[in-house]
Amino acid sequence: MDIFLQQIINGLVQGSIYALVALGYTMVYGIMGLINFAHGEVVMIGTLVTITVAGLLIKVGMPVALAGLAGLIAAILCCMALGWGLERIAYRPLRNAPRLTPLITAIGMSIVLQNLAMIIWGRNYLTFPPLLPKMDFEFAGANFTLVQVVIVLVSAATMGGLLFLVYRTKLGMAMRATSQNPAVASLMGVNINRVIAAAFVIGSALGAVAGVMVGTYYEIAHYQMGFMLGLKAFTAAVLGGIGNLAGAMLGGILLGLIEALGAGYIGDLTGGFLGSHYQDIFAFVVLIVVLMFKPSGLFGEKTGDRA
Repeated sequence: MDIFLQQIINGLVQGSIYALVALGYTMVYGIMGLINFAHGEVVMIGTLVTITVAGLLIKVGMPVALAGLAGLIAAILCCMALGWGLERIAYRPLRNAPRLTPLITAIGMSIVLQNLAMIIWGRNYLTFPPLLPKMDFEFAGANFTLVQVVIVLVSAATMGGLLFLVYRTKLGMAMRATSQNPAVASLMGVNINRVIAAAFVIGSALGAVAGVMVGTYYEIAHYQMGFMLGLKAFTAAVLGGIGNLAGAMLGGILLGLIEALGAGYIGDLTGGFLGSHYQDIFAFVVLIVVLMFKPSGLFGEKTGDRA
């Protein structure tokens, strides 16, 4: 039982990160019908900016907690600006283009951001500063850390705040109207350009928070870290039903649990052949199965066809 509970805790932590990143995909897709494959690189930029800002402030004597908070704020602002720039420069001119064109552009922007990060931060792995004290806890034979607790709590609070924004504010109402029918929403006075830009900005801010959590959890960062994380978050969004905010959250949690339990139990059954080093296999098997049997995802909602 303690091994099972340990894997559940690990899966919840990893799934919380996937869920936050998946929300960025879902917000953009729900409004524009675009899969922003550069979103993983936005997460990566947020992590690296935090390392730079927090590291510099710690060196000049600022307390670690304040330096970490400053790094998080800097990452959020930087990623919000990056998300706005991506929408304004790369995607807005292609809004009426065939579907394949923005998709190729998104992949191209992903490559551009990776190489830009490599030029700025280098090819080597960077050490993430320890922003939280090392504290270990035990419950029913399972061990977890303060970092894991903070990740789950911050993710839950952030996702709850996003749901409030979308379903209880005027901006959220405008987003939902634009998602259902952009032309009619525009006729009703909704500024479509502003709403779409807001979706990119908010999704990128969530990506920055996720990036800081990834760095805090693994304590390292790299210019290519966003590629696999982005693919897994996309898998989580598809699993839950891309375009559905609640589905993206649940899909992220489910994917994290599937990876943890798969690496723990299937790894034991195969003598370690499919252990933790092969946990990526479970994520993409899930993606294939979902696309084969339920392309709309577990909680997918019907959407109207768009030109």
